[in-house]
Amino acid sequence: MNALTVTEAARRTQIVAAAIATVAELGYARASFAKIADRAGLSSTSRISYHFAGKDDLLRACVEEITRIATEYMRPRIDAAEGYAAKLRASIESNLELLVERPAELRALVEILRNVRDAEGGLGDAGLTARTRRYADHFRDGQRAGEFGAFDPEVIALALTGAIDAFVGAGPEGVDMRRAATELADAFERITRPGTEGARS
Repeated sequence: MNALTVTEAARRTQIVAAAIATVAELGYARASFAKIADRAGLSSTSRISYHFAGKDDLLRACVEEITRIATEYMRPRIDAAEGYAAKLRASIESNLELLVERPAELRALVEILRNVRDAEGGLGDAGLTARTRRYADHFRDGQRAGEFGAFDPEVIALALTGAIDAFVGAGPEGVDMRRAATELADAFERITRPGTEGARS
C-alpha cells in the first residue's frame, strides 16, 4: 500500500474528525456519509470513499483516533500513580475528567462501540470486552498483591465500565464531572479495598 501524501493524510484526518463530531451529535444510525461529508466541507461522499471502504471502516479509524487521544490524556497520570489502588483511582478520575475536555470524542466512542459489527464478532463487542478485561486483570493483579479485597473481578470490572459509560452517555451538562470523578473513584475504592468482604457477611 502506497504511503499517503501530506494532502491525503490531512484529508483523512479531516474526515475522521468530522465523523467523530457527527456521531457524537447524531448517533451511529444517523451519521451518514452525506452528513459527514457536509460537516467536513467536502463536495462529494466519494472523497470519503476514496479513503475508507465503508462506514464501519471509517468508524474503526475514529475509534483508533479517540483511543490515541484518551491514551495521551490518561496514561501519564496512571503511570505516575504507585500501586494498584492508586492506578485504579487515576484511571477513573482521568477518564471522567477527559469527558470535560473531550466530550464529543467520548460520546462518539461509546456510540461506535455499541453499534459497529464486523466478521470477527463485532468491533463494539471486542472494544467493550477489552476494556472490561483490562480492569478485571488489574483487579486480579491487585488481589494477588494484597491491595484489593475478595470480590469477583469480572463483575466489578463490568460495573466500573458501565458506570463510566453512564456518565459519558449523560454528558457533562449539569454535572460537576470533576467532583463526580472523585466520588466514583471513592466508591470503587470502598468496593475493592481489603476487608470489605467481611463487612458484607
